[in-house]
Amino acid sequence: MKNEKVIIGQCPICDRDMIKGPSIDKHHFVPKCRGGKETEYVHKTCHNKIHKTWPNEKELERDYNDPEKVRAHPEMQKFIKWVSKKDPEFYDKSDKSNKKK
Repeated sequence: MKNEKVIIGQCPICDRDMIKGPSIDKHHFVPKCRGGKETEYVHKTCHNKIHKTWPNEKELERDYNDPEKVRAHPEMQKFIKWVSKKDPEFYDKSDKSNKKK
């Protein structure tokens, strides 16, 4: 079946299903530049929100190095409430992170 959607799990940030394809990314909860090696799939829009909220890699490593810590932050709780109503493949291309390229 050509257009069959493959669910690869639930996003550890927003708990929506993740559909294999362009709406998902891999995220280092311990930033790669800070020695992190492990990645986890998250929605691209959730990934962008993480880096927009915490552009400082040191702060991510120290304080927000796992999904539960990220989810507990008030700004993320507000975001999760908003994004939970969106389609699992939703991605706002205008919502770019502040992360330096």
